[in-house]
Amino acid sequence: MIVLIVDGYNMIGAWPELKRLKEKDLGQARDLLIDMMAEYQSYTGDRIIVVFDAYHVRGIARKHEDHKVEVIFTKENETADERIEKLAGELNDVRTQVYVATSDFAEQRTIFGQGAFRKSARELYIEVKNIEGEIKKDVETHNQVQNQPKIPMNKEMRDLFEKWRRGDK
Repeated sequence: MIVLIVDGYNMIGAWPELKRLKEKDLGQARDLLIDMMAEYQSYTGDRIIVVFDAYHVRGIARKHEDHKVEVIFTKENETADERIEKLAGELNDVRTQVYVATSDFAEQRTIFGQGAFRKSARELYIEVKNIEGEIKKDVETHNQVQNQPKIPMNKEMRDLFEKWRRGDK
């Protein structure tokens, strides 16, 4: 099993559309990140955990699930880095491959020491965008297959049948 632990505010500060949205509404930037991670999760099947520091949202140390994405807000005196390090240590075992998405160099060194792998914010962003492209291609292919007639015929014949169907002469 693959587990991806995402440093939420690190991604928001690094991804262009989230960075712009953060200037207007931090809550919407968080929601968009969670939506993007949900799409990533549905495509990869990986377990996704997004961790946010509580200092941006005081008094709400909580964990909940949003579209199969686990969202954790740390306790008020706990940083996202501390929670991520703890999770990486707890989840890393023989059956589980843990990746941590962060561009924080100190955090990367710590998680390497626990046997986890890292993905930079840029690497994860590129993966997310590639997956969005793949999903778009899959949808287009599905729509093309769905619109194909069951009996093969050339365009001229289809146009003739369409005229008859509409009552045109």
